[in-house]
Amino acid sequence: MKIEYPYTMEPQEGGGYFVQFVDFEEAFTEGATPEEAAFNAAEVLSGIIGYRLGKGQELPAPSATGGENIRYAAPSAAIQSAMLVHLAREEQHRSLADLARALGTSWPAVARLENPHHWPSLRQLERAAAVLGKRLILSLE
Repeated sequence: MKIEYPYTMEPQEGGGYFVQFVDFEEAFTEGATPEEAAFNAAEVLSGIIGYRLGKGQELPAPSATGGENIRYAAPSAAIQSAMLVHLAREEQHRSLADLARALGTSWPAVARLENPHHWPSLRQLERAAAVLGKRLILSLE
C-alpha cells in the first residue's frame, strides 16, 4: 500500500506557492519555491495524520484525483508505519490484544506500533505485517 495524498500547488501574487491538500481541508502550507512548498507539504501531512492517529480520528483514504495541478506527498516513515498497522488492524477487525497474542508480545508493545511518535524496528514491522497477512516492502525514491 503506497501512501501518498494529493495536493494542489498554486503560485501566489508577489511570489511563493500555496499548498492545499485534497483530503484534509485543515492541511495547507506554503513555500517560496516549488521544492520548499513540496517539502512543507510532506511535513504538514505528517503532522495532521499524526494528530488524527493520536486522537483516534478517522483517516481518509488518499483520493484518486488526477490533473495537471495535482501533486502528491507522502507522510514520514514513522507516520506511514503507524498508519499501515492501524489500517490493517481495522481492515481485519483485530484488537490490539489479539494482535499482541499473534505476535507473542505485550499489548503495550503493539500499541507502540500504532504510535506515530514511535520508530519501530524493521523486524517489528515485518512481523506485524506477516501476522496481518501483509508483506513489508521498502523502497527509496
